[in-house]
Amino acid sequence: MHIIKTASLFFIFFSLFTVNVHSQGSSIPEAEIDPDTDFLQRTYTTSSISGEAIEIDGLIEEAAWEAVEWSGNYKEFEPDNNTAPAEETKMKIVYDDKNLYVAFRCYADPESIVQRMGRRDDFPGDWVELNIDSYNDDRTAFSFTISASGVKGDEFISNNGNFDPSWNPIWYMSTNLDDEGWTAEVKIPLSQLRFGNEQEQVWGIQSTRLVFEKGERSTWQPVPANPAGWVSSFGELRGLKNLKPQKQLEIQPYSVGRFNSYEAEKGNPFKTGEDGELTAGLDAKIGVTNDLTVDLTINPDFGQVEADPGAVSLDGFEIFFEERRPFFVENKSVFDYSFADTQDNLFFSRRIGRTPQGSAYGPNTAYVDQPNNTTILGAAKFSGKTEDGWTIGVLESLTANEFADVIGEDGEEREELVEPLTNYFVGRLQKDFNDRNSYIGGMFTATHRNLENNLPMLHNEAYSGGLDFKHNWKERTYYLEGSAVISKVKGSEEAIADTQNSIVHLFQRTDADHVEVDPERTSLTGTGGRLEFGKGGGDNWRYKLGGKWLSPELELNDIGFLRQADEIKQYAGIIRLFNKPTDLYRRAHIVLEQSTSFDFEGNHNRTHYELQAFMNYKNNWWTEIGGAHKPRIFINSFLRGGPRWRYNEEDYFYAFVGSDQTKKLFGKVGYIHSDATQDNFRFREYRAGLNYQPLNSMSLSLDLSFAKNPNKTQYVAERSFEDNARYILGEIDQETLSATFRLNYNINPNLTIQYYGQPYIFKADYSNLNYVLDPVAKDLNDRVAWFDEEQVSFENDTYLVDENRDNITDYMIKNPDFAFVQFRSNLVARWEYIPGSEIYLVWSQGINGMGNVDNGINSIVNNQLLRQKPTNTFLIKATYRFIL
Repeated sequence: MHIIKTASLFFIFFSLFTVNVHSQGSSIPEAEIDPDTDFLQRTYTTSSISGEAIEIDGLIEEAAWEAVEWSGNYKEFEPDNNTAPAEETKMKIVYDDKNLYVAFRCYADPESIVQRMGRRDDFPGDWVELNIDSYNDDRTAFSFTISASGVKGDEFISNNGNFDPSWNPIWYMSTNLDDEGWTAEVKIPLSQLRFGNEQEQVWGIQSTRLVFEKGERSTWQPVPANPAGWVSSFGELRGLKNLKPQKQLEIQPYSVGRFNSYEAEKGNPFKTGEDGELTAGLDAKIGVTNDLTVDLTINPDFGQVEADPGAVSLDGFEIFFEERRPFFVENKSVFDYSFADTQDNLFFSRRIGRTPQGSAYGPNTAYVDQPNNTTILGAAKFSGKTEDGWTIGVLESLTANEFADVIGEDGEEREELVEPLTNYFVGRLQKDFNDRNSYIGGMFTATHRNLENNLPMLHNEAYSGGLDFKHNWKERTYYLEGSAVISKVKGSEEAIADTQNSIVHLFQRTDADHVEVDPERTSLTGTGGRLEFGKGGGDNWRYKLGGKWLSPELELNDIGFLRQADEIKQYAGIIRLFNKPTDLYRRAHIVLEQSTSFDFEGNHNRTHYELQAFMNYKNNWWTEIGGAHKPRIFINSFLRGGPRWRYNEEDYFYAFVGSDQTKKLFGKVGYIHSDATQDNFRFREYRAGLNYQPLNSMSLSLDLSFAKNPNKTQYVAERSFEDNARYILGEIDQETLSATFRLNYNINPNLTIQYYGQPYIFKADYSNLNYVLDPVAKDLNDRVAWFDEEQVSFENDTYLVDENRDNITDYMIKNPDFAFVQFRSNLVARWEYIPGSEIYLVWSQGINGMGNVDNGINSIVNNQLLRQKPTNTFLIKATYRFIL
């Protein structure tokens, strides 16, 4: 298992099943913590040093530090919980009118200290960390991490344990190595924190230290191995008196120069071989109060954002890609409303600035310059949390009319609208209560498009809203959480008909009695939600039991994400944790899950059983194994509006093993194996990864994946035969190969070079065409019938089908074989020349194209990948952060 930087993965994993002891602050003596106690809350009392100077050089020599004494007695969090750690750690905290100061003394053999470098938020090597719950709400906190090599990390913690590294405050730190180990000094401007206006503040705090070589994490406030939450387990920071809330005002203008080179297309004036542009924009952060902040962006640029990984979808559904753009990633937890146990969400920020939904290509066009993304004119976020427990988030964004430049076959030039002027609004509100053990919240979204009789297939209005809650009791051991959503979309008859017929809804399904396409409708209204009860804390057992529903008319994809509507699902899970180290392992767990799903007509579509196990061995190697049985698999969407389809029973298993990740060279290998009865389909995937740290300043990684997925019944097309719908399938030999290479080089903590490269090849070779007889038959031979050689001929890359053998072609099918080739790479040099101000130099390369399916993987790499001229983008971006 990985050496986990924070508790984020720890609590994300568990969420799937989702007295006061004084320390040495000021002159108060520290009480020894008995390992047999119930992890009583500790308190640190700080002191003001107004008028005294502290230089942040890592040496801890200033007289101001004498205002308080060291606080130590950290306890091991993992692997051997609540025992004395191998290495001792001490901490001091003082403050003045503008800043909070923290000092750390980390004892260690100097030869054992791992000083690996990395970019901000990489958390390399040995590190120490301070978490501050300045709201004192037991749910949110600010995290500051200092590595021995001088690399800083910062994260915003939400939902009692979700760590968000997109938060990038301005703060200062320095480290120093000596004969006793290493030390660190930290200065955190109070303007970067959020707190109330009480005369005397009480904050929650936690400090964590990682000794990388030993894989040992220890904490200042002892935490049980299976806590029900992270922030709620903090100790207290007292002694903060007469703090004045600091209103934040930051302005960050930027400029971008961009040059593109690519293969010229003869005669195409839009593809001359090169182009360029110079743009400018502005980001700003304004503290309305000490609790609430406005973030603004005008004409944002995301040129330095890493490209999405390669992917191909044969089932017709949209592929989900994570948000990577800084403006939308920062503070994203405030706007999260995931109401089901999937990626379904009321707000999916990648809808803003999306690829245009219209197309300028047509029968009379010669050349088209189609934009890749919609221009974001501006966006603003108002977010934060008040001292009385209100979490507030408001986002407003406006995207421009986006036009494609078109040259017709007659030589006439024109512009054609491909995405209309659109306004997006998101509002989020939550309130803590029950001594911060519970919350209730709501969300509302609205999308308005200025269609002006253009793009009639789009909704002109779309709304969604919801209520959610979570209640914890018995010291957060048990929980009950739930959510409910409603959506309404409006548009022309064409737009609503398109929505009803889309892959998300498929109202045209021929065997569905509970839905039907109404071509005269101009709106749709749907609902969804989830309710779950579980045990999330306490002893070594966790469990959950829940259900969700997505009504047929639920539609969220104007500003949210919804993969498929019309589902009712029940699910349950239980986990057994083994966190006490033995002679065999450091920690382990076993998980058992079960689920069933239905549609709103009552059809029983799926049953799923799965068992997973994980073990982190004593030598820090790890193994993960699992398997599942799916005795019932029915898919409403398989025939793209045709009747419900049945797959054969499926069994699969997987196994992964990895070596000790504290070593300079470590790796992992894995295998995934799936089979359906009657050889309906198979899946084999081989994965391997290797990481190497030749220098403290350099790391390299390579991840490889190869998959084969043959299937006897892959959907191909629908045709008409003797006045009936004929659903044509084919046997597919599907292969996928991808490799991801990363290189990170740190000249110093503020000057880094990163390279990312990923070739991706997907090959789909069809044969043995067949057609559907009885789509729900249990036996595959009753479900489909195969064409014989007399019924199918092949000419001009087209299958000619004479189904009734009368020597007359009944229908034709274009050869569905294809191979997709993609290469993406980014080389980024980033220099943070002063805190918060950066210069980026970027070189991006890209290749997209169709390969020859008759070639093997090696030939496709040689002919369609290595010999194709890539598109090159060179970019320089400079920002300067003014703090006013």
